[in-house]
Amino acid sequence: MKRILLPAGGAVLATGLLAAGLAGTVQAAEPTVDSAHLAETQAKAAEVLDFWTKSNNAALKGAKAFSPDYLEVPKISAKGGYTPDSKPGIAEPIGGEKKVTAKVQNVNLPKTIGKVFFEGRDGNLYYCSGTSIQSQYRNLVATAGHCVYDLAANDEVVSRWVFVPGYYQGKTPYGIYVGKQAFTHYDLSVYEDLDRDYAFVTVYDGIGGTLNKPKLVDWKTYKEYKGEKFVKDVTVTEDEYKKGKLDPKTTDYYDVDPGSSDEATGPDYPGAVVDRVEVTKAVYDAAGVGQGNGKKFGEPIVEHVTYNEAIEYIKKQDPRWRPGRPLPAPTKDYPGTVALDERTNSTITHYYVQQWYKKGKVARYIRLEPYIVVHEVKSVGRLGDNVGGQGFAWNQPTGKYVRVFGYPQGEHPDGNKPYTGVTPKWCYGKTGTKTYQAPKYKVEEHVALRCAMTAGSSGGPWLYKYSNAKRLGYVNGVTSLMADTDDNKRYDTITTAYFDGETNLVYSAAAKAWSGKLIP
Repeated sequence: MKRILLPAGGAVLATGLLAAGLAGTVQAAEPTVDSAHLAETQAKAAEVLDFWTKSNNAALKGAKAFSPDYLEVPKISAKGGYTPDSKPGIAEPIGGEKKVTAKVQNVNLPKTIGKVFFEGRDGNLYYCSGTSIQSQYRNLVATAGHCVYDLAANDEVVSRWVFVPGYYQGKTPYGIYVGKQAFTHYDLSVYEDLDRDYAFVTVYDGIGGTLNKPKLVDWKTYKEYKGEKFVKDVTVTEDEYKKGKLDPKTTDYYDVDPGSSDEATGPDYPGAVVDRVEVTKAVYDAAGVGQGNGKKFGEPIVEHVTYNEAIEYIKKQDPRWRPGRPLPAPTKDYPGTVALDERTNSTITHYYVQQWYKKGKVARYIRLEPYIVVHEVKSVGRLGDNVGGQGFAWNQPTGKYVRVFGYPQGEHPDGNKPYTGVTPKWCYGKTGTKTYQAPKYKVEEHVALRCAMTAGSSGGPWLYKYSNAKRLGYVNGVTSLMADTDDNKRYDTITTAYFDGETNLVYSAAAKAWSGKLIP
């Protein structure tokens, strides 16, 4: 055991012996509980919420299972059993189903489980698993410590952390809960000690309602709007198209789909229609003004995108580009000019010149309609009031039955990918009675379970004494590592840190922390 909790008298005795042994030198013990802010202010939390909900929750849908190298170990070894550092204890769950018809072979999934979403220090979007756990303010999520601290990036906390219970294909049935403060063990955040791979995160009250609602506006409002916006094509008659093109106030807002049988020509050809062709800024700046092929087609169009969408566009311009390097030059296929802004909206500016066509047999005349995206959101209340909260257990005996839940998505070492990450999966069985080691990852005291879940399930709860009727139990671990113990290139074992008295100190600190609301 790496540390030992002593009763008050024992602590005094130990301090006295230490002082005597060091000839009067007093050495302060390192702390147990560490904490870090994720979204300390309401303004920051609102930005996080906006980031994940843009474009019909596109960021949530695009997040991938978090799968750093240190989660997947080729071998683990076992030694003697674990000796608790203090008396066992439990904290009772909250909520639960009032009446559920349960069958022995039918597992009722807990409402408390969901996905933890965040942005890694590499700029990519990831998810882990997690669960609501009981606390004083019903505002707490239990997950893995590596789903809060990016241990591959100088132990910094991740960005834009949210919890979505019951998540399913972009749906957020109980709302989105923005993380406020993460509580972890000091040994994890400072020494990357995966024997303390757990975290308890306070969250603001959930946000629900109508997110990302398109609203048709005039062009002046559209151009001045700094948030998310888009332009929609609407098919119109040829007469409306000609009228719109002749009006200087609307000429830029009418377009044409040349059709499969159209041929390029000049503007003087009888009945010729104009379309736009995207070019680089340099070509656009050199183009003249007026009517003719290669002349400017309206003003540049600024497209507001997420930071990660901008990164993807840049990598299409130059696949070798990495953050921190100078931006690459636009290409023929991707001529837009990118402006990166991680804190707010990044942009891609598009430039167009004219191309005239003979009218073919197939042509579609288009009116461009400007939309802004607005949110009509409301507070849906506290996490624990909406989905309940699992209990908490520490210093429990090993070799007991647990039920583990998570959202696996990653591959096995052989490349096989049996899970989609869309719906939660579960494993059931007795934990090992020995402690497990993986020295390369500073693991000396993990508990193991036979289970074939893959990346994405990390942070998922190990529920002790799970009631299938109430859908509640006691969190007595969270998935940390995955191992292939028989070397057949398939994960067959998962591990958790042993929840002891020091885990209870971290949990207790988090369970008393208040977070508050984003919307009154």
